[in-house]
Amino acid sequence: MTQEILFEFLKGTGMLFLHPLFYFLFFIAAVLGVMRVKRERRNFHLRVEDAYFELRQLIPLGAVIGLGVSLVVLSAGLTVPVAVVILTAVVTFLWSLTTKIRLLSPAYTVGAAFFALIFISSRDFSLPVFNQEFSAIDEKVYPSLAIVLALLIIGEGIFILLNGHKATSPKLIKSKRGLPVGVHESRRMWMLPVFLLVPGEVLTAPFEWWPVFSIGAQTYGLLLFPFAVGFHQQIQGLLPKLAVRMVGRKVVWLGVLILFLAAGGYWYPVISIGAVALAVIGREFITQRQRIREENLPFYFSNRDHGLMILGVMPNSPASKMGLKAGELITKVNGVKIRDEKPFYEALQRNRAHCKLEVLDTNDQIRFVQRALYEGDHHELGILFIHEGKGRKNQAV
Repeated sequence: MTQEILFEFLKGTGMLFLHPLFYFLFFIAAVLGVMRVKRERRNFHLRVEDAYFELRQLIPLGAVIGLGVSLVVLSAGLTVPVAVVILTAVVTFLWSLTTKIRLLSPAYTVGAAFFALIFISSRDFSLPVFNQEFSAIDEKVYPSLAIVLALLIIGEGIFILLNGHKATSPKLIKSKRGLPVGVHESRRMWMLPVFLLVPGEVLTAPFEWWPVFSIGAQTYGLLLFPFAVGFHQQIQGLLPKLAVRMVGRKVVWLGVLILFLAAGGYWYPVISIGAVALAVIGREFITQRQRIREENLPFYFSNRDHGLMILGVMPNSPASKMGLKAGELITKVNGVKIRDEKPFYEALQRNRAHCKLEVLDTNDQIRFVQRALYEGDHHELGILFIHEGKGRKNQAV
């Protein structure tokens, strides 16, 4: 029996690489990277991270979070009909056509698949190819799906907390008054591979209470499904890390709330429908509330009278090695007070071999950073500023 279970795990894992959604998510992540690089080059004549950055974020963390979600799903015996797997994949493809990456959140994809399943099962549709998968859908499946959705939303919140704030992309826009200001943008695609328990031929109930939510099948199989987790947030009034993590915590708490409500569906299946509806509404509420809050805050990355605002720092640049961070103000360069870019570069010219900066950090504390500039060293400091007109490189010459 152990060999059969192991083989089922291997077979379920192999199905991941046969699913077209697996490769489609790589394509979306690659497109996001290319779009970001093009926008950064328009703004600054250079790119901050390379075009493969989004691809590198796609799987590693998702494999860890997916393992945790899979353990809960399999331990509780949360069975999922193949019809839901099909509908989730279809909805993910459809939502991606809107080009709004945030709609690939599990709340929208699995939520839409959930209500599509209710609609289809309540009507005598004859679906080609998949008619058998959509027939005889029992209402007992709804609590199981609601709990799986809650777990996916918690996973999404963890993604946002741990990865959403990393290397946010600086961006130049115009304020309502027509002044140049900076914002940061986090636009990510993550893959959350989760083992699902579907009607099959191998696994039988190892415990008296397993599976908790039965859909009528007596034996089960495993399927590793690549759930998409899309995220988009534009930050203008706060530091990127603070703003993104604030949203992440709210998403985690939303998932926890849905989990408790969905558990009530074990006794009253109709509660599961309300829990999924609340998941969709709650996730949209978090997004819109964050957007309105940002619009009502003054721009954090704007030109200041008492220093030069750092909008971004190039990775592996002299500025990065000096510990400079986005949101800090450079007040002096080589002992010279500065307010804009021209004095900044003029002050650097005073000593081509050494750079000493006085910086006001994000806690309003003054600190000093310095670095020797060697011949053959990176020809730019690697600092991105807010400026009028088209972007330019920030050269340390």
